[in-house]
Amino acid sequence: MAALAKPELWRTEVGDAVAVLTVPGALQRVRMFDIDVSLWVRVPEDNAEAWHELTLEIDGKQRWRRRIASSCPGQTDGLDYHCRLVLEAGPALRIRAVAGTRGSVVQRLQIEAREDFQG
Repeated sequence: MAALAKPELWRTEVGDAVAVLTVPGALQRVRMFDIDVSLWVRVPEDNAEAWHELTLEIDGKQRWRRRIASSCPGQTDGLDYHCRLVLEAGPALRIRAVAGTRGSVVQRLQIEAREDFQG
């Protein structure tokens, strides 16, 4: 890796229940990415049974899913997921995050892929 090369940073943020991020392929090199997915929901003050969930798909396959009770009535709550992926030379990487809720309301769904030169 050239000393002056900057690590790639790909990011998307939506105020909806589905976010998709595509990292283009690189023909000449293998890359390592740190993937961070964050979901923020607004929790109603009067709904004790509210919940939210986050599902992460990598290239069409479910990688992770979690559902939790929404805490902090009248405020926000969230879920975060982090993983590290190796992207072989050639193919693109498609990351899809899907939020589900009952009672709470999606405020923001974010996906970030940061290249890590150290590996």
